[in-house]
Amino acid sequence: MEIKKVGVIGCGAMGSGITQVCAQSGYEVIALEVNDELLNKGLASINSALTRSVDKGKISQQDKDSILGRIKGTTKAQDFSGGDLIIEAVSENMELKKKLFAEVDRICPKHAILATNTSCLSIIDMAMATNRPDRVLGLHFMNPVPIMKLLEIVRTVATSEETFEAGQRFGKSLGKTIVIAQDSPGFIINRLLVPFLLNAIRMLEAGIATREDIDTAISLGLNHPMGPLTLADLIGLDIVLSMASAVYEELKDPQFVPPVLLKKMVTTGWLGRKTGKGFYEYK
Repeated sequence: MEIKKVGVIGCGAMGSGITQVCAQSGYEVIALEVNDELLNKGLASINSALTRSVDKGKISQQDKDSILGRIKGTTKAQDFSGGDLIIEAVSENMELKKKLFAEVDRICPKHAILATNTSCLSIIDMAMATNRPDRVLGLHFMNPVPIMKLLEIVRTVATSEETFEAGQRFGKSLGKTIVIAQDSPGFIINRLLVPFLLNAIRMLEAGIATREDIDTAISLGLNHPMGPLTLADLIGLDIVLSMASAVYEELKDPQFVPPVLLKKMVTTGWLGRKTGKGFYEYK
């Protein structure tokens, strides 16, 4: 099948990034949000990102206008009725995702593929909320989507070969490098990343080293672009906690048990960059 029209559920950090890269790659995109305030905020962030690209000479003003012309914002799921591919990019809440998948399944044409951007949750559970589990797969983008080159494609036991191949063609059309994972908790990226982040937090919690020395050791010692505590702040400590809890619930592997420090910081509202304070403070 040929994908021409893409729907994106959610226009937050991930959803707006996915919307932008799809429109930049020539797709007609409909971005869905629950209300006009969140929708306008997401569309404004896309506009700002494209403006920066124009200022840096990466794209022309004409390119920007064309990209924005391919994006339509909506608060009505019914506008997905002509979509070929719908990508869900809401918070990591299984019940919410299953509800959205069931709703979109009723609205979209039978040929449409339904995808989730989940970073760790069971995709087959979402697929079984639809009448087309063979046409459901994971398209896990990295944050920030327009910059990060990787796309993790996740195949469930029910995903058809046609759907799987269409997902790969779509990912390549966005200029992404693709890795393939099975529908197992955390997939590839977060099965490896989450314990790494949690161990750094445990090290800080135990007083083994300062936050700066932990991050510097990893940045300079392992040549990572940033240390684990800085990265956790960038991801969002609430998201790190959610991912760790979700994978632990499935695997019961002790390395995914969230540290007490992480839980207390999330309770306090210190979620990282987005709140201005996490392991570091941000103005």
